Amino acid sequence: MSQYNIAVIVGSLRKDSFNRKLATALARLAPADFSFTQLRLDDLPLYNQDDDGQQAASVLRFKGEVKAAQGVLFVTAEYNRSIPGVLKNAIDNASRPYGQSAWAGKPAGVIGASVGAIGTSMAQQHLRNVLAYLDMPTLGQPEAFIHAKEGLFDADGGIGAGSREFLQGWMNQYVAWIKKHA
Repeated sequence: MSQYNIAVIVGSLRKDSFNRKLATALARLAPADFSFTQLRLDDLPLYNQDDDGQQAASVLRFKGEVKAAQGVLFVTAEYNRSIPGVLKNAIDNASRPYGQSAWAGKPAGVIGASVGAIGTSMAQQHLRNVLAYLDMPTLGQPEAFIHAKEGLFDADGGIGAGSREFLQGWMNQYVAWIKKHA
């Protein structure tokens, strides 16, 4: 495959989200044959099974974007030791109706940043459980629980010097994972 299009799902709606910044900075570490598109989540309705027969236009758009991608990158915040509601809602919308999941077979990576010392470890574990059910082969190693502190990002919005080598290694593994499973 000459080009890999990656759907990026940022589990935060906040404009200045650490995870949105992380997603943008990580994309800079990828090789030229990878492109990353952050998908919109803020217009998705709350999932309601009654709507399965007539999904909203925003849900159909979102599902189409996921289906068109060769892989998915989840960059999530951690709220109350789990994944944010907006992320779970997006996952639920794109997995339904039953048997018509946009996620099935899509290779994935999971990463996230938080001001807490353990990063987003609990959210990532919960997300991995959901992705396993959705039949998404998910990169297991290396795990990356990023502590969002001064120096994580450089002045240009890239990954700061103190974290660049580690995150470049993570990106290299993610790229290899996608190439293996796409």
